Amino acid sequence: MPRSGAEARRRLQQAALELYQERGYDQTTTAEIAARAGVNERTFFRHFPDKREVLFDGEARLRAALTQEVADAADGLRPLDLLLCAFRKAGRILEDNRPFSEPRLKVIAVTPALRERDLAKAASLTEAVAEALRQRGVPDRLAGLAAHTGWAAFHQAAQAWIDDPSKSLDAHLIRAFDDLRTLSATAPPAQTQPEGR
Repeated sequence: MPRSGAEARRRLQQAALELYQERGYDQTTTAEIAARAGVNERTFFRHFPDKREVLFDGEARLRAALTQEVADAADGLRPLDLLLCAFRKAGRILEDNRPFSEPRLKVIAVTPALRERDLAKAASLTEAVAEALRQRGVPDRLAGLAAHTGWAAFHQAAQAWIDDPSKSLDAHLIRAFDDLRTLSATAPPAQTQPEGR
């Protein structure tokens, strides 16, 4: 039996992840998660409102890390450089917890209900980052665009880190943001205007 609330929570998360990998998300019940963790089902619901949330517990910590890093970043940085600093800091949370982070991302990728929740959480985090940029004086339109673009780069880097663990998440993040700069520096192909314009 877990001795503390934090230990019970950690064991519930690990049990859920194991069961989702073994049986699939849809075939796993909260009672089975609780039994695997060595607690009763009431304990599960004291910690998590449903079986989706058990894999999204770190959202508040990630949000706090991102918004704090945006707030604390050096003056004079462009929005994307500011976001790279913030996502590099947030990426350490995933790297420090790789034994959980990697299989978690894989389970989410193959589970529609979890992908839906992941998208909702991503939208919420993106808005928090955009607001942090606005607080630094970035115009509203640019703050929203930068936050969405930064989150897309972070998501791509996280997937690359899962696919290629020989490099750190930090290295994948730097590359993703370098790729963004390359995209914005590349001249678009010449476009012909339709007649009558």
